[in-house]
Parts: sequence; C-alpha cells; structure tokens
Amino acid sequence: MPNKLFKSHGKLLLFGEYAVIDGAKSLAIPCKKGQSLEIKPHRGSDLIWECYDQNDELWFEAQISLYDFSSVRTSDEGTSRYIQKLLKGAVRYNTEFLNKWNGFKAINRIDFPITWGLGSSSTLINNVANWAQINPFHLHFRISSGSGYDIACAKAEGPIIYQLRHEELNFQEIDFNPDFLSQVYFMYLGNKQSSESAIYHYSKNVKRRKALAKEVSILTDKALSDTTLQGFMETIDAHEMLLAKELGMQCVKNARFQDFEGSIKSLGAWGGDFVMIATALSEEETKAYFTDKGYDVFIPYHEMLQNSDAAVPA
Repeated sequence: MPNKLFKSHGKLLLFGEYAVIDGAKSLAIPCKKGQSLEIKPHRGSDLIWECYDQNDELWFEAQISLYDFSSVRTSDEGTSRYIQKLLKGAVRYNTEFLNKWNGFKAINRIDFPITWGLGSSSTLINNVANWAQINPFHLHFRISSGSGYDIACAKAEGPIIYQLRHEELNFQEIDFNPDFLSQVYFMYLGNKQSSESAIYHYSKNVKRRKALAKEVSILTDKALSDTTLQGFMETIDAHEMLLAKELGMQCVKNARFQDFEGSIKSLGAWGGDFVMIATALSEEETKAYFTDKGYDVFIPYHEMLQNSDAAVPA
C-alpha cells in the first residue's frame, strides 16, 4: 500500500464567534499554517501514532489496537482517548475503515504551536475523515459541539461565509479583499482557551441567543461591505461591545490596551487566543506598541491567510 498524505488548513473566525452556533452569518479565513497526516504501512496489526510539533519534535506517541482501539502504550492518556474517539467515530460512518487489522503508522505534523488555537483539533478531524473517506462534518458533529466552521476552513483556499440554518450548514468561499486589509493584523495573547468550555459558558449564560445571532449577522454583512478602514474599525467596535454585553465580559481593548490608537477584536473563545487589530498606524508602530507590552506573536493579515498571494492588492 502506498503512503497517503492529507493536509488541512488552520482557521480564524473574524466575525461571529459564539453566535455562529445559533445561526449567525459569520466570516472566517483558512490559515497558511495547518496540520498534515501521513499514513504508512507498518508491521503488525496495530496503529502507531506519532505527533510532531512545528519544530519537528515528537510530543506524543501511542500504539493503538485496531481490534478494539484500546491503547497498548501511550505517552498521554488524554490525547490517546481523543484519537480513539476519532477512529471509532470514523468507523461508524465507514465500516470498512481499518477493518482488516493491517498495521499502520500515522504521522501528524503541525505547522503552528498547539497553544495558538488555530485548529489543532479541526485539522486532525478533517485529515482523519479524509483518510477514512467519510464526510468530515459528520465526524466533527459526532465528537464536537462546535459549529463546524473550522472544518469548512480546513480545505478552503480563501475567506468563507459560514452559517447554520434550519439544521443545515451553508458555506462558500468569497472574494474579501478590501484595500485596508494591509492595516489589519493578528496577535496571540498567550493564553489558549478551550472552545468547548467557552461554548458551554455561552449556552448557559446568554439568554437572547436567536436575537443575538441576527444582530451579529448584520455586523458580518457590514464588515463585508466596509470599504474604508474607519468603517471596518467601527464594525469591530460594535461587535466587541455587543458580545461583551451578552457574555458579561470586558472587551479586550478596554481590559488590556485602552491607550491603543485603533480597534482590537477578540477571535474565537474570548480571553486569550488571537485578536484582530485594525489601525491607521504603520505596521512598525503597531508592532512596537504590542512588543513593548510583551506580545511578540504579531502577524499581518496577508501572512496569515491561506493562498493570500493571489489576494494581496497590487
């Protein structure tokens, strides 16, 4: 059997966090960085699983029985249980997947620090689904409570609009390339958040979820139609204030960067993952401001976006 290689893009949800699970129209981008899964034949009847980080250093390994998906040996029980759940879910949708007990070696390589929250789980789900020749959304919704936008990003080659409507998901790649994106940046706050915990908090505490989804959809449409940096910044500020009120949390700019000359928007689970920055300041001035405050992961929009070479304005 020849080796097989599967690759999936990471993701960032620019507009629609939290409310996306209630049908809000949302804007997301696939990232250049992602995760690969290489499958090789291996002696024996077990699955050898290895995970390597962005520095090509081994951070997880396990031997998993293909008879009942139990761990023969593992360096981390929690990670091993998650992989077992993935494999069991995949077999449910394709009973011929792994049914011959042939030995395999699965090698995962991730392009970004796992703490960044760019989709270490969604890229793995998509890769395993492609290996099993099943619909990745089916596998995602079986093991996750997320909206699935990250699965849509995994194979997208540009920005997408994503929406859950009437128990159906709708997504499409769009041409989103206003000139002001050269003044938009991403920065990591240094504290990876749990998406599952954030969704639980949102579901338990936000009472007007359907109304919120409609309001967020309006803001997403506004972001898509903004033609000036000032308009885009106003949309960011409105989105932040709306979510802060509903979540009972402080906007990230008010909490950490009150004197910054620009707009800052939380992405994904609030409190520690990436933020999006829009400002009229130069890239050098913007980067210096955050570096002085101890934040050193600073990435311009077009360096983050998958296939951005075709999107960068001339």
